[in-house]
Amino acid sequence: MSDYSAFSLLKNAFSGHRNWKSAWRKPEPRENYEVVIIGGGGHGLATAYYLAKIYGVRNIAVLEKGNLGGGNVGRNTTIVRSNYLLPANIRFYEYSMKLWEGLSREINYNVMFSQRGVLNLAHTPGQLDEYARRGNAMLMEGADAELLSREEISRRIPGLYTGQDTRFPILGGLNQPRAGTARHDAIAWGYARAADRQGVDIIENCEVIGFIKDGDTVTGLNTTRGEISAAKVGVSVAGSTSNVMKLAGIDKLPIESHVLQAFVTEPLKPLIDTVVTFGAGHLYISQSDKGGLVFGGDVDGYNSYAQRGNLPIFEHVAAAAVTMFPNLSRLRLLRNWGGIVDMSMDGSPIICKGPLPGLYLNAGWCYGGFKATPAAGHCFAHTIAKDEPHELNSKYTLDRFFNGNELDENGTGPIPALH
Repeated sequence: MSDYSAFSLLKNAFSGHRNWKSAWRKPEPRENYEVVIIGGGGHGLATAYYLAKIYGVRNIAVLEKGNLGGGNVGRNTTIVRSNYLLPANIRFYEYSMKLWEGLSREINYNVMFSQRGVLNLAHTPGQLDEYARRGNAMLMEGADAELLSREEISRRIPGLYTGQDTRFPILGGLNQPRAGTARHDAIAWGYARAADRQGVDIIENCEVIGFIKDGDTVTGLNTTRGEISAAKVGVSVAGSTSNVMKLAGIDKLPIESHVLQAFVTEPLKPLIDTVVTFGAGHLYISQSDKGGLVFGGDVDGYNSYAQRGNLPIFEHVAAAAVTMFPNLSRLRLLRNWGGIVDMSMDGSPIICKGPLPGLYLNAGWCYGGFKATPAAGHCFAHTIAKDEPHELNSKYTLDRFFNGNELDENGTGPIPALH
């Protein structure tokens, strides 16, 4: 676009780049909207964009209690993959992967999607058999997968220790070549700009403090910037879902909020050109364009709304990283951060109409929220616009927890912290 042409770059260079116009407007909230989305993260912005672009809804607002991109969309490890086991999950995340592959062109913003692959390491014969099963399930649903031997893994990742004289020897692994990483900030900024150009009002520093109802039907919101009426209200606030839904009178949901930490090291020369996960613990690690190693692990084992973690996770991820890559033992951590994740009881998300008339819910993403951004926005927009689920989120209902149709990806039962 001309706004970001070579001529614009040169022109703004002479003013010290102080005169670039805002990528999206800063409107005052109107009194009435057709659709209001609570939550200005990746999912909320994507939902607004697709509502406007595909379904022609023109009177939309996205409300964000803080600054845009200040929540989980900027607090993750940027991994995009579709290497799931259950058919409903593979189809959903594979659809998201396909949207990722064309997203930079779709929204005219470089989201820096790098399809460098995601490799899950296997450390026991049983785990390797399980990966073969998962890979076959992925292939049957149209996703890509390949089972690698220890020798092939050693050839592809020279810095990885593949010797057998260790507690957790590597026997092989499952690789998804089309998976990879993207830039988290670019998703927020790209969808925000694209939605704004579709006429969506993005209203920052606007916290929801109550719901307006006519009987049981949600008809609007009380916010820190006044009352806003709406025909439809979508909730897409990740780890804050329980708190926001309590304002609507919904006291119990099948989710828990946990802190999920992430870490980045000082920069170093190229070492890891893919994403590697440690199968004997819980660690996922990749190398950023700036050279730092970005990694994370388990959620903290207690419920919290704090965007910080505790030291046992530091120890766990550091030990796992050094087990895989002994040459990292003297590397220094630059920083860490935490995001609030909404862990569902079966490890799969919720995208549905309800639980009140006029209200729509997008929640329960566990570790999967970032990679799902395009598909979650697309399916949530369809659900809001059509008052019925998209084919891909038809299994992600809230009532599955009451009728026994859970999508237990890990087979660990209704214990959110284990998913």
